[in-house]
Amino acid sequence: MGGIEIKKPLLSKVYHESCPGCNVDQYKELQTGLPIKEVFCIWVVVLCVSLPISSLFPFLYFMIRDFNIAETEEDISYYAGFVGCAYMIGRALTSVFWGVVADRYGRKPVIVLGTSTVVIFNTLFGFSVNYGMAIITRFLLGFLNGLLGPIMAYACELFREEHQALGLSSISTAWGIGLIIGPSLGGFLAQPAEKFPSLVSSDSLFGRFPYSLPCLCISMFALVVTIGAIWLPETLHFHKKDESEAASYVPDAEGKTYEKNDSTFISLLKNWPLMSSIIIYCVFSLHDMAYAEIFSLWAESPKSLGGLNYSTEDVGTILSITGAGLLLFQTALYPIAERIFGPIMVARISGILSIPLLASYPYIAMLSGFTLSLTLNCASIVKNVLSVSIITGTIMLQNKAVDQHQRGAANGITMTLQSSFKAIGPACGGALLSWSQQRDNAAFLPGDQMIFFILNVIEGIGVLLMFKPFLNTNHY
Repeated sequence: MGGIEIKKPLLSKVYHESCPGCNVDQYKELQTGLPIKEVFCIWVVVLCVSLPISSLFPFLYFMIRDFNIAETEEDISYYAGFVGCAYMIGRALTSVFWGVVADRYGRKPVIVLGTSTVVIFNTLFGFSVNYGMAIITRFLLGFLNGLLGPIMAYACELFREEHQALGLSSISTAWGIGLIIGPSLGGFLAQPAEKFPSLVSSDSLFGRFPYSLPCLCISMFALVVTIGAIWLPETLHFHKKDESEAASYVPDAEGKTYEKNDSTFISLLKNWPLMSSIIIYCVFSLHDMAYAEIFSLWAESPKSLGGLNYSTEDVGTILSITGAGLLLFQTALYPIAERIFGPIMVARISGILSIPLLASYPYIAMLSGFTLSLTLNCASIVKNVLSVSIITGTIMLQNKAVDQHQRGAANGITMTLQSSFKAIGPACGGALLSWSQQRDNAAFLPGDQMIFFILNVIEGIGVLLMFKPFLNTNHY
């Protein structure tokens, strides 16, 4: 035009009809408005996987008691810790493998397998007849469930860049709510023959297996999610080798390009922005998992041991209220806080505020009646809101630190390390609670003050790691 040569860009996006990842990228280019359907799909899948993780905590104390393996009442928490950590040990052993599978064969197969695993092994756990069966079924539930790492990569790839924070936030929100609703289901539905004798007889199936009903309800939900996951779109790019030389360079979710064979674990381990955010994520994951188990065991312990003498139904009520408060905050208030302060600053503030809150728990146990109920509910809501805010910020950092072709493996590394830390949480948490309750007359931090002090030490370490020079915050 007018003698001026218009040059085409040296590298433009090339979409291939047979590639599902290209189809998703094309859809994103044309998409307008908020991706509500995609957010809901991811939210439901993550909720399905997170529900069984801590659903056992409200009734685990009574399940171990019924197995007649503990010699004294104080030993129940010790044995409960090993059942609680079996899931995380299984997941730690295979998370990198499932991440590599997701990078090679697609996110969708790993997602469908993960939800299917919940259907099978969570059901079997509910029908456990002895301590060994309970540990094995929980271990296999984690061993075959590699969904959480790939779903983080999937969330980055399914949304336009301006909506990726929303997608990743939906994961941490669903995860946090699952860790709340799961225990509330376990608290309400366990031992139905004792709670609802007019509806469930002691000779019925749920009477003979008193902890099967909550597990079965979660598994039925997982079955519905598994069927629905069949129609999820695949986001990974699959290009035939003979299509063109340009096909060896694949556009990722942000429009960047990468060479297919550049996906090594060495490069991931050398990526300090990734590794520093993973380490922080693991520290807070250990803390959250230990807290989830300790809270239920502490609430159900006798008052003579410093607990609240709550029933599973009482714990379920508290966790249900907490779940509602968490959902309200994450959908209405967190996005505003994130826009004003940024995800990392929100995480830092949340970590600092958690320390005095946790220190108040032994003193909350001194209250009674309505004052105890109100204070404990408020403390539980605030504690879980702060925890989810921290996790959301670290997830955003991790997935911004790598390109699409490495996200499955990167999140696999995250899940392996996180699962190892989370396995330590229940095992040590139960044992430390048992030890703390046996030193009720100690001069230094007697009774339950010690266990909440230890939780605060872990929280404090996590807060310190969120500042330079340890954490690289170049992405925000």
